[in-house]
Amino acid sequence: MIDEAFDRLVDQAWPALQRVEAGCWTLRAANGVTKRANSVLPLGEPGDLEAAIEGAEKFYADRGLPCVFSVGGGATPGLDASLEARGYGVVDPTLVMTARLGPGGEAEEEVELAEMPSQAWLDAWWSVDGRFGGDGLPTAARILTGVPAVYASLGGDAVGRGVVQGEWFGIYSMAVMPHARRRGHGRKVLRALLSHARAQGTQRAYLVVVESNTAARTLYERQGFTVAGRYHYRVR
Repeated sequence: MIDEAFDRLVDQAWPALQRVEAGCWTLRAANGVTKRANSVLPLGEPGDLEAAIEGAEKFYADRGLPCVFSVGGGATPGLDASLEARGYGVVDPTLVMTARLGPGGEAEEEVELAEMPSQAWLDAWWSVDGRFGGDGLPTAARILTGVPAVYASLGGDAVGRGVVQGEWFGIYSMAVMPHARRRGHGRKVLRALLSHARAQGTQRAYLVVVESNTAARTLYERQGFTVAGRYHYRVR
């Protein structure tokens, strides 16, 4: 099932600091930093859906965190309706976009690639995408570096992250500083990551983007990405 495959790819590329297997569901926590790393990955069919939901709610309550479910194409049948009935609202409808990686592609010599994120990389990304402030960045850095990845940067203006996952290459943490937008920096970072992906022998790339982010979607579409799936969060 391709939808479930995307759910697992995203989970693997953005690893939570704590993972508890609750039957066929995975309960993920990382000090509340990012919904992706602090949500239930509800794949498969638990024997008792309502009991599984209540178990997840206790897991997050015990940690002082809101209970969040990531509901993608591979989610447990009937889960979305059950959560709605319990008062969970929909947050951040998100698109999964994919592209095949053909030969060629221009090198972006201005873009630097590294195996670890520098402090400047982290600061640039967090200033654009950080939603937690305070001491959230160290936790976010642990999530980012939880799996091998490549970190692209164009000076201090734009950054991105790529993860090789077999035939797939996942693109994450694309961020352009406000003062540097509309100058093609995001495109350069993206193309540098795709060039790296080709060099690693991957065949296809994917990324996730909030559906309402039309500027980012336009950039990705111009580089050959099309919508292949969707997911959203349920939060109460």
